[in-house]
Amino acid sequence: MCLDKKWKVPIHAVYLAQDDRKKNTAVRLSKKFKLTLHENLRKIPRKGILLDPLCGKVFGPEDHHILRSGSSLVALDCSWKRIEESVENISKKTRLTSRTLPLLLAANPVNWGKPTKLSTVEAISATLYLMGEVEHAKNLLSSFNWGLEFIKLNKEPLDDYSNAKSSEEIIKLQFEYFD
Repeated sequence: MCLDKKWKVPIHAVYLAQDDRKKNTAVRLSKKFKLTLHENLRKIPRKGILLDPLCGKVFGPEDHHILRSGSSLVALDCSWKRIEESVENISKKTRLTSRTLPLLLAANPVNWGKPTKLSTVEAISATLYLMGEVEHAKNLLSSFNWGLEFIKLNKEPLDDYSNAKSSEEIIKLQFEYFD
């Protein structure tokens, strides 16, 4: 259970145990009580946003009200090598609103500099940053020695994406940063 009540957006992660638990960002955040970790799909929140890198609909300003209303932000924590089967498995078992993130560069040691290959903490933090919850995003990232590098590496696109008026504008902006 996430015990940190000072933040406005409840954070959850579905942990599919497809990688090294000791290096896993969602597991580490759950040990610090910064998110609620779920290994049982039946216990995930019923309302909110599911970060789904394959869904095709970018998280934009028109989605912020979902999280601002008290609904949860849910990340799928799985291996990038098994992303398709993992997304297919969870999407059948939830009614959460699926959204992907605009292009950003990973700062985690495994995928540093690769577009879209974000760790769970990077994806959650990017979502929070885009909706103006910058301090919450930084709080999560500060749990990792490389974490705040994510914001430094993506500062300009994150700021421009967060000031965009629609998902369509975000999509146009990402092509200005990433060809």
